[in-house]
Amino acid sequence: MAYDAGMLRFVIHEMNEKLTNGKVDKIYQPSRDEAVFVIRCGGEEHRLHINAGGGARMNLTSIKPENPATPPMFCMMLRKHFQGARFAGVTQLGFERAARITFDTHDDLGFATQKHVICELMGRFSNIIITNADDKIIGVLKSIDFTTSEKRQVLSGMTYELPPKQDKYDPLDDGVDERFFKKLAAAAEPDKSAEKFIMANFAGISPLIAREIVFRAAGRVDATMHDAARDLWRMFDSTITNIRNCEGTPCIIRDEHGIPAEYAFMEIRQYGRTMTTENMETFGELIDEYFGERSRNERLHRRAADIFKLLSNAETRITKKIGLQKDELAACEDGEKFRLWGDLITANIYRLKRGLTECQVQNYMSEDYETITIPLDKRLSPSANAQVYYKKYNKSKAAKVHLAEQIEAAEEELVYVYSVLDALSRAEGEKELSEIRAELYHSGYASKMKNYTEKKQTAPSIAKYETSEGYTVLCGRNNIANDYLTTKLADRSDWWFHVKNQPGSHVVLVEKDGEDEPTERAFTEAAEIAAYNSKARGGVMIPVDYMKVSKVKKPAGAKPGLVVYTTNWTAYVTPDEERIEKMKRKN
Repeated sequence: MAYDAGMLRFVIHEMNEKLTNGKVDKIYQPSRDEAVFVIRCGGEEHRLHINAGGGARMNLTSIKPENPATPPMFCMMLRKHFQGARFAGVTQLGFERAARITFDTHDDLGFATQKHVICELMGRFSNIIITNADDKIIGVLKSIDFTTSEKRQVLSGMTYELPPKQDKYDPLDDGVDERFFKKLAAAAEPDKSAEKFIMANFAGISPLIAREIVFRAAGRVDATMHDAARDLWRMFDSTITNIRNCEGTPCIIRDEHGIPAEYAFMEIRQYGRTMTTENMETFGELIDEYFGERSRNERLHRRAADIFKLLSNAETRITKKIGLQKDELAACEDGEKFRLWGDLITANIYRLKRGLTECQVQNYMSEDYETITIPLDKRLSPSANAQVYYKKYNKSKAAKVHLAEQIEAAEEELVYVYSVLDALSRAEGEKELSEIRAELYHSGYASKMKNYTEKKQTAPSIAKYETSEGYTVLCGRNNIANDYLTTKLADRSDWWFHVKNQPGSHVVLVEKDGEDEPTERAFTEAAEIAAYNSKARGGVMIPVDYMKVSKVKKPAGAKPGLVVYTTNWTAYVTPDEERIEKMKRKN
């Protein structure tokens, strides 16, 4: 569901309960449209997260996103005005997706004052605005001038004004009582959708909540005003009363695969048994659960947009190149025909003469001595025509060898590109992106990476796992890390794992000192980790090759991550994400 005004009201209630009189300790801006306030209150540290981008929202979060090395200008402005300030409270601006967070702080002369952070969480119009005690704007995340909007401008120095109100009624207003509601309902067409009636007349209610009200009133979400007439007001009033009193239950709705599909401040019954509902402890936890992984992926994709574009273009270029080369290779099959034509012209040269445009000769290489027609250049002698075909034959023969080598090299490069894309899809932070950029730079893609400046690299990113029996498993997070793990970090007596014939991480099962080889369970769990950290993730019965590290070789001059081996065993495993994540340890 959209982050509607009802959800914001519950989040605000939760914030006021936990943050009042808390002190702002730190402020971060993880990405262009986000801000995080670290507030200490009652001996506890809370993180207030505001997102004014995709999936606009505000909540208390336990997620600690990676922050840029250099804070953006808006982050510096927030720190200037709110570092060390006291949280005084947050209020909702009407029943809209907008809130004013008030902080007790000091002005430039040291006098006590209040300043506000206004959060407008309205889809693509979302914004974060800083105002003083008189609502004068002193900073804004996204400036809006006349070129952007003629109706409303948001610029430093202006007085803050609320966005224009919708032509809808505030459901929390005292005037919206049973008599008023039923008067509106009576004026509606009987066959009008009850959901659309609620959405058209009342502000701040998302489609999900409107459908749920209708479902509870009529037993189905597509009910008309006539179908829902008897209980529509009762269900509407019950929902709005719970919102007004902040009496709700944070719940998340998952599909048949366990993936979050919806979230709400009340139990959702309209999906029946097709989806499952799980109640969460807090609204902050609810929003983290719904947006957490999705936000991480979006943030990472934004930061890695240049790499994705480079690799996508490389994939397209190489695939097209291979296709053209294979067409040329197929054309080279005519080389044997040219050799035959040259032989036949030479064999019949005594009866040919200059000036012919073609000749008909018997093909003595065929079983039935068929007659074939050979084109000739009338300007050349018969022997010269034969030499032309011999030259074409020799050229096609050389091209065949050359094209085969080129196709093999292009296919190897394509495999490498896929391996980098796989590592990129599993990257978890800026450090890993930096390593991937460095890898591409050293692999010859520097000219395609605009404004790239090589940075001093620290030890490559190696993920660490611990099996249920206490064995250590190490996993490379990208090709540079794979090389480092396999050729430098791992002992020759350790065990090496890699998904078969697909891009993936190098995984090493470390043998315990003074013990025999690891147990069968340790081998299985290490193979599952290798399958999970590969392109095959999500599959079943995934083949994983394993052997001693001493059997793995890196060819001279090979691209990062590329190794060869001949002696190996193969295990077939189906990785369980939850179990593997539990085995993961912090480095």
